[in-house]
Amino acid sequence: MALAKETTASIVSKFGASASDTGNVKVQVALLTERIKELTEHCKQFPKDTGASRGLLKCVGQRRKMLKYYQRKDLEGYRALIKELGIRK
Repeated sequence: MALAKETTASIVSKFGASASDTGNVKVQVALLTERIKELTEHCKQFPKDTGASRGLLKCVGQRRKMLKYYQRKDLEGYRALIKELGIRK
């Protein structure tokens, strides 16, 4: 259940400095957020799929770590990012 190439490309172009800037923290958080949205919908539809539930929890934990790092490095950028992505914090 990976993200589609078009979705990934649009997120990278929106949040990255260039079209190939996939290592940027903002890009990685945005990609994880999109993946979390898809996995959440999947887990609502298939509640017994424990593999998807575990993958969802791993993605949430990874995003939390990246957001904590970004908050330490650039507080204003962090606030703008969570506002733009609609993440509650």
